[in-house]
Amino acid sequence: MVTRFGIFLLCLVMLSSCGQSLSSGELKKVGLLVPETVNDQVWGTKGYKGMLKIQSRFNVDVYYKEGMNSEAIVGRAVKEFNQKGVNLIFGHGNEYAEYFNNLSDKYPHIHFISFNGDAINENTTSLTFEAYAMGFFGGMVAGHMTKTNQIGIIGAYDWQPEIRGFYEGVKYMNDQVNVDIQYTDSWDNDQKALSILDQMLKNDIDVVYPAGDGYNVPVIEKVKENGLFAIGFISDQSDLGQSTVLTSTVQHVDHLYEVVAEKFNKGELKSGNLAFDFQDDVISLGKFSPLIDAEFVKLINDSIQTYKKTGELPQ
Repeated sequence: MVTRFGIFLLCLVMLSSCGQSLSSGELKKVGLLVPETVNDQVWGTKGYKGMLKIQSRFNVDVYYKEGMNSEAIVGRAVKEFNQKGVNLIFGHGNEYAEYFNNLSDKYPHIHFISFNGDAINENTTSLTFEAYAMGFFGGMVAGHMTKTNQIGIIGAYDWQPEIRGFYEGVKYMNDQVNVDIQYTDSWDNDQKALSILDQMLKNDIDVVYPAGDGYNVPVIEKVKENGLFAIGFISDQSDLGQSTVLTSTVQHVDHLYEVVAEKFNKGELKSGNLAFDFQDDVISLGKFSPLIDAEFVKLINDSIQTYKKTGELPQ
């Protein structure tokens, strides 16, 4: 459980003053709420990096608060942000959609951003990554590289489109592969994820896709210990071992924050639910392992470019 609830002002060294917003558009100051921590090296860290990008590009003050995991706590944080002159708030998770729908009427001058929810008020927006395609291309890599024809997916929730896409991508490359899909029902239950992995390893699975940002690192570390393969999730996780991580399905949350801030600054940010994909340069595959043959890497890259142009996946 995160115990740090303080608010922090992120001031870049090159700025002579952190007390004055220098944006020439609608954007004044920006706040970030995360349910746990910005130090998880995956989802939370990407939100933090998004704040830094906004600060650098627009020369505005940015703030963040950790441990924002209930509506009451969020309500107090929004009140503090409002007192500081924040007019754009990112809630870094799907739980914030409901909180913001309930709060936003009290702060019509603030625009509220959440993820994977249903934004219903004029000053609320929910962002969604169209993750099916990234899963599909990751699955193609797994289907190409498996030696045992046994692949495992450790998902957080059964609604994740990247999981369905990954399965279809595997089958597109190799219809002889058996894909074992199991769920933790949590983004960060690493104990359950590792328990699932233990069972998968007993069944000769040699490629694992841990599709949960809170447990993918320990899962990949254990896969590495066993000399097997993994597909990274959310971040480019090639730094965990290029002989282990074949590639990663990457969501560039930090860049999406910058895109959204720019739209807001220009007065062009729409309310409601917005979706983003490869074509928006906020989704990609990560570095490819040197173990993957160059011909296949070219095939994947060409397929991604075709998808970006036409919206069509390999058939």
